[in-house]
This record gives sequence, structure tokens and C-alpha cells, in this order.
Amino acid sequence: MADNLSSTGRTVLLCGAQGFIGQALAQRLKAKGWNVRAGSRRSQPPVDYGRQLKPADWFAHLQGVHAVINAVGHLRGSAQAPLESIHAQAPMALFDACAEMGIRQVMQLSALGVDGNETPYARTKRAADQHLQALTNAGRLDGVIVRPSVVIGAGGASTQLFMRLSLLPVLALPKPMFDHLIQPLWVNDLADAMQALMQSGQTGIVELGGAERLSMAAMIAGLRAQRGLRPAFVRALPDWVSQASARLGDAVPASPWCSASLVLASHDNCCDPSVLPTWLGRDPVAVEHMLRHIQAQSGKD
Repeated sequence: MADNLSSTGRTVLLCGAQGFIGQALAQRLKAKGWNVRAGSRRSQPPVDYGRQLKPADWFAHLQGVHAVINAVGHLRGSAQAPLESIHAQAPMALFDACAEMGIRQVMQLSALGVDGNETPYARTKRAADQHLQALTNAGRLDGVIVRPSVVIGAGGASTQLFMRLSLLPVLALPKPMFDHLIQPLWVNDLADAMQALMQSGQTGIVELGGAERLSMAAMIAGLRAQRGLRPAFVRALPDWVSQASARLGDAVPASPWCSASLVLASHDNCCDPSVLPTWLGRDPVAVEHMLRHIQAQSGKD
């Protein structure tokens, strides 16, 4: 799509700039002329989503800012950073602060499927989405909510899990990983689409997914085939074993597999595949080429 807003000389506050998606997005924004102000606990002034829960807490961060992107997201919270704070209260306070300071352009990175379940992850993400929608509908902000399907790239938690599983010759997977579909998209494609959305001034909810719909089991099998390995011996776990494994993952904070991910995997995570190439102006990276891109990105990093 054609650019409608000039980025030259404009400053964007990017919260979550050190994250998996945030790093890719920061690179794309800088390449298009944005002055990216990275908001994190290490920035000056530091950004702490566990504490900045009122609009006034954000005023110092918004001085000289023309646009804001909230790309902060965690599958699970902690005592120091509960999901209610980092996904709902802090972003909502940030959006309110933008409205008070006249910073109209705001982007919220959410996820496909948050309307379909009541996990803490989905419920808190949805709360911030709805708040930004309400401010936009009231004419106080020009908000856009980006909801991607499963994002693939070096450093992504889902990608690391898929890559490890693709090496195993014998594999037992939870049944939802066979039954439900995802639309994987390459992290740089997501970043390019988000940058294009920023340039366009688009508002509302934009759902983004790759060209292919497949199960997580098929995704893992595809990565294995791209390695040149023979098909694995794969079976579905009984439901009670799947639930037990997810509860075990709950006890390991760094694990991408937990009760929340089991619930999320139990729903299709798909959208209109024509939307992503519309914003890219080209075809997205295909699933059968993702291993090569992951390896190249890992080597670069």
C-alpha cells in the first residue's frame, strides 16, 4: 500500500523494543526514517510495565514523541510483573496519556485468538485492545491493533520449541497440535507489515497470518523435512498426559509450554491470508523456506 504519513524526523516510542518482535520492528522503522525511542527497563528514563499504571507515569516518556507502539507481551506473568499490569493496566495508562498529550497515532501488538479464550494472557491482552478501540471510537486516538498468528524467527519461543521437536525421531504431541490450525508468519514480514501500517495511518483491528494453514504437528514435520531428515514416528498424547505436561511447564518459568499455551493451541489461529501480502506489497515467506531463514538469522545474530 502507498505511504500516507511521512516518517522523516518523527519519533516513535517503541515499548518492548528489546523483545523478539520488537527488535525486528525497530530495525524496520529506523530503515524508513523513524527516530526510534526504545522503551525498556534499561532506557532513560526506564520503562517498567509493572509500575507505570497511571497516565501521569508516562508523561516524561512521551515528551517529543509523535507516535507510540506497545509491543510488550509475555505468555506468563510473575509476582514482580503480573499480566494484569503488563498487558492491561500499563498499556491502558499509556494510551490514556497519549490521548491527554495529543499523540494520536498508537499501535498495539496483540495476538490472534485473544477473543476466543479466557486465559490470563488472552483476557489481559483483550482488555488493552478494547481500551484502545474505545479511545479510537471516541475520536481521541488513531489506534491500530495488530493481531498476528504464530510468529516464526530466530529467538522466538515458539520457534525454539518447534526447532527442538523437529530433531526428534520419535515424538509424542498433545492432540490439539494435530487438530487445530495456525498460519505461521516470518517475524520480518510481521515487522514490515507493522511498519507499513504505521505509515498508512490505518485504524482498527488488523489480523495477519501467513499464506498456509497447517497444524503445529505439520509445522514441526515440515521443519524436519527441510533439514533433510526422514519423517519422525509421531503419536498423539492422551488428554490427561497433555494436561499434566502443561502443568509441569507451569513450574518452569522459561518454558514456552504451559497451561496457557495448551489452551491457546486448542483453538484455530487463522485469518484471511490475503491481508498480509496487501501490506507487504509482495508474497510473505513461505513455510517451506522458514528453516533457511531461521538459520540465516541465527548466523547473523
